Amino acid sequence: MEGTLSGDKPPSLTATHYLKFFQCSLSADLWHVELCNNVYVMNPVEKRERIFRAPGRVNLIGEHTDYNDGFVLPTAIDFSTWVTLTPRQDKQLEIFSENFNETVTVDLNDPRIAPREHWSDYVIGVAVILQKAGYSVRGAHLNIRGEVPIGSGLSSSAAVEVATASALVANSELEIDRVELAKLCRRAENEFVGARVGIMDQFVSLLGKANKALLLDCRSLDYKLLPVGPEGHLVVCNTMVKHELASSEYNQRREQCEAGVKHLAQILPNVSALRDITLEQLEKYGKDMPEVIYRRCRHVVSENARVLEAGEALVCSDLDGFGLLMYESHRSLRNDYEVSCKELDLMVELASKVKGVYGARMTGGGFGGCTVNLVAREQVDNFKRVVAEGYAQQTKLNPEIFVCEPADGASEVLGVL
Repeated sequence: MEGTLSGDKPPSLTATHYLKFFQCSLSADLWHVELCNNVYVMNPVEKRERIFRAPGRVNLIGEHTDYNDGFVLPTAIDFSTWVTLTPRQDKQLEIFSENFNETVTVDLNDPRIAPREHWSDYVIGVAVILQKAGYSVRGAHLNIRGEVPIGSGLSSSAAVEVATASALVANSELEIDRVELAKLCRRAENEFVGARVGIMDQFVSLLGKANKALLLDCRSLDYKLLPVGPEGHLVVCNTMVKHELASSEYNQRREQCEAGVKHLAQILPNVSALRDITLEQLEKYGKDMPEVIYRRCRHVVSENARVLEAGEALVCSDLDGFGLLMYESHRSLRNDYEVSCKELDLMVELASKVKGVYGARMTGGGFGGCTVNLVAREQVDNFKRVVAEGYAQQTKLNPEIFVCEPADGASEVLGVL
């Protein structure tokens, strides 16, 4: 597919800027099974165990823009979910979670399969959606181990979905390209789990590359891999809090954005999402919207512009400029989108006072979870110490702090029998 974009470009960006990242031919890798050495021949005596991994992600900038057809800039990280698969002769999935120490069994021939608001929904939902899409899914034993912290904003759910999908697709000898598989995993979370998430998490978990950030147009799904240089390290700080209102507030924010689009589409032609609006248009035609709807829209529209500016900063190795955009993003998420919380704000404030920090912001859906920080390599140890001590002193909580490396997307771990 051609790497071109659809829709209006954000404010202050020239056509040259706009095409700079996407004037290239992009090809989606096929996730397929090669039949060789009889490795997929099953018999009652010998069943080959196979291991698959899918990474979590940290979103560098571009929060709550993906479900608004906007732009995001995540990277896959070196924290993964691992699925060990052993084939079965029937259509049953037997799923064991090491994290929850629990086994769930489901018959894929059962038309009554339904979500249970349970961790297994993320696994079963993938199998259900694959079958709804016309693919025949074989039964298997699945042993799942996740090292992506749950509820941290690093997308443990997408890592589970993608690792599961990768395993089931290979075991069932299916051929599905990675972009399509990302769409199917998103459908599983939208339609089966019931979370109205965008495409970003599943996409980068499948198509991420080591030492790269992925600039994604969430409407066209065109993307560009951008360099993450060695000068700055990505450090993720887990606040160790997750406020219960996160899920309901997430869906409410989406509804508020849709209300803004409905209002603006009555005035402006060809508006189907907030990515079609410039800040100038919003200021001109959005003042008679309810104040809270206006602020939600202002965050999304301005965040889209920040993402593309941040992409340029990465290409130019402008870490100072990138960091300033991170701080602007956090202020917008705190003030306009109102998805931050006092713990996230404290973590960003502490980071901003440490030598060698280029930028910091909350990452993920919000209401707790993690911040992402861009820190000079030589200052990482000092950063971890100062932030951990300051946060613990003010909250009585001991944060988890991870140094993350941009990682490759989902894969089978070869050489394991």
